Amino acid sequence: MLQIMYISSSTASCAPVDVAKILTVSRHNNARDAITGLLYADGRRFLQVLEGPTDAVERAFVRIAADSRHRAVVVLSRRAIEAREFGEWAMSHRTPGIDGDALIEQISERLETASPNIRATFEGFAKIRRAA
Repeated sequence: MLQIMYISSSTASCAPVDVAKILTVSRHNNARDAITGLLYADGRRFLQVLEGPTDAVERAFVRIAADSRHRAVVVLSRRAIEAREFGEWAMSHRTPGIDGDALIEQISERLETASPNIRATFEGFAKIRRAA
């Protein structure tokens, strides 16, 4: 199995990102392709981990990187894994007015079985975005 973690920014010309629509499409595609992971989106930035069969994860990442809503796609981690760290697709989404501490707690709970590097990256990203 393959696990890829990447970060990207939304394109400036792109209308506000419809995270609910992304989640609906992603859940369908991921169920079809046996991909699990975690997506953190705050409307301007995306931090995501994809994991599953190598070919399926590769195809999904190529599709994401080619999506016109993304720019500056950077792979932070790419590694072979023996077991899934994310049992089901999950998503955290920062909305105006959300309690920052509650968001950090929600992300931490979803990362309980993730590797220390993945966990630290998501938690650090969420803390930085909360402060922004």
